[in-house]
Amino acid sequence: MIYPIVAYGDNILRTEAEDYPQDAKDLTPLVESMFETMYKANGVGLAAPQIGMGHRIFVIDSTQMGDENHEGVKRAFINPIILDEYGDEWSFEEGCLSIPDVHGDIIRPEKLTIKYFDELWNEHEEEFDDLTARVIQHEYDHLDGVLFTDYIKGLKKQMLRAKLVNISKGKVDVKYRMKFPLKK
Repeated sequence: MIYPIVAYGDNILRTEAEDYPQDAKDLTPLVESMFETMYKANGVGLAAPQIGMGHRIFVIDSTQMGDENHEGVKRAFINPIILDEYGDEWSFEEGCLSIPDVHGDIIRPEKLTIKYFDELWNEHEEEFDDLTARVIQHEYDHLDGVLFTDYIKGLKKQMLRAKLVNISKGKVDVKYRMKFPLKK
């Protein structure tokens, strides 16, 4: 099932997500639908709030960003907790399916250690670096109600305001389904 992507301006993108209950039904169909939705929109990551669900779940496929120096991974992260972020901070241009046609150079640490469950409720603790760490950090932020645009400051942020308002009003051309906030 392909979900519409929730657009900038919707309150769910600013709400801290809650843990997914471990006694809930099988997560496999939801995770498969999240991957399908992400691929349809040409993304490399997708968090549950971006499809209107307030749960601590995200999926990534950084293999699409891979090169000879970076293999990438395809994973689902359920109820993740970043235990540590470390290493040199580095800048990289980020974008977001919920904020189409907006990009910004964001500085993040190069490595992280994260504890999470997969869709079969197997617990993992792993270290990730480079582009995979970046995608995880970006998607993890969604679970805390943080958007990459929150890291943009000053004049660049002011220049984005009109574009962000237009996105929230549905004035954006995308090749995937989106759900826009109700207009007042």
